Amino acid sequence: MPCQKQLKCFPAASERVFVFMDERVSSAEYQITTRSVDETRKLGETIGAVVTAGTVLALYGDLGSGKTSFVQGLGRGLGVPDDYYITSPSYTLINEYPGRYLLFHIDLYRIANPVDIEDIGLYEILEEDGVVAVEWAEKMGKHLPSNHVKLQFEIIDDKTRKINIIPRGDEVMEDLRRWNLAKEMM
Repeated sequence: MPCQKQLKCFPAASERVFVFMDERVSSAEYQITTRSVDETRKLGETIGAVVTAGTVLALYGDLGSGKTSFVQGLGRGLGVPDDYYITSPSYTLINEYPGRYLLFHIDLYRIANPVDIEDIGLYEILEEDGVVAVEWAEKMGKHLPSNHVKLQFEIIDDKTRKINIIPRGDEVMEDLRRWNLAKEMM
């Protein structure tokens, strides 16, 4: 399927992905619209294919906005084996998956206060050389590392999601530049 003018082509681990690039909000911030759950997963897969160890992805958005679908794709891009099904760790709080780098999938929806964050061992995970995806990252408050990538998920309609990708801190700027290079490749 050739690229059409309104589409931006993204290479993925297994096939080309078509994701609507609405606009480059700033020199490093992007706004992406996905038109299906599969496209949201493919965006995660694309980022997972180029992300580096130590990256923290802070995921914000309402229930059903696509955070877990994105992490499923992220896991695929990181090479998590197919026999590991990535689900939201709402009750277990943290799931760990093997891949090119360990993927730590954290869901803070049920965390009541920042003290609980210490109790679940989150600080130790943040010091690992894996990739950390934190759903409901706003619950970390001041405990969120200064260097992270914020992904804000917004529900547009039943299938459409607007995702803002915003780097926080100088160290993640290079990562976002690399992701941009991946987006520009055919």
